[in-house]
Amino acid sequence: MNKKIKILMAEDHPIYRDGLRQIILSDPALEVVRETGNGAEALRLARELKPDIVILDMDLPGLNGLEIARAREREALRFEIIFLTMYREADMFHEALALGAKGYVLKERAAADILQCVHAVAAGQHHVSPSLSGLLVARAGRPQREACGLENLTPAERRILKLIASDQTSKEIAEVLGLSPRTVENHRTNMSAKLGLQGSHSLLKFAFENRGKL
Repeated sequence: MNKKIKILMAEDHPIYRDGLRQIILSDPALEVVRETGNGAEALRLARELKPDIVILDMDLPGLNGLEIARAREREALRFEIIFLTMYREADMFHEALALGAKGYVLKERAAADILQCVHAVAAGQHHVSPSLSGLLVARAGRPQREACGLENLTPAERRILKLIASDQTSKEIAEVLGLSPRTVENHRTNMSAKLGLQGSHSLLKFAFENRGKL
């Protein structure tokens, strides 16, 4: 009997996660070893359980998907990554691949794409949602951002910072991006720490001053 492909799922929307689990478990070659809705917990479980593949929501509380991918590189952890995301932006896509992700699946396409993606990644291949395949052509020659701290932010954080620069509140940003206000607040805290900012209005001031670079 062939060894099952062991999968760890990290997705913070329980109903969506339940549906995805049912699809995955419909394939007898696949096994979901654990699931979580928290990024820090996902990284801990990945270290402990040593799954073959980790399916990661890009926006997780605790640690986001890209931060988990960076931790995997630093610690030389041996699992493949499939990102689940609603982001179609090229920057997000390119950063995910640069961090070694083998799969990149739009959430709206996950029901149709996830099984094919898992098997492709388990076989050492890349798989992206078909509507994003054109982004593969544009991977080279992207301009470098002027250094001011922005280079340390993830694409998701830069997108939120751009909305902050347009004077939108966390609640408004959450509605635009389909996130929870708590997730937006977590991003704000992470951005302030990365940029060395202190005080309740310092991030807003930084966003205004750098909006032309976002």
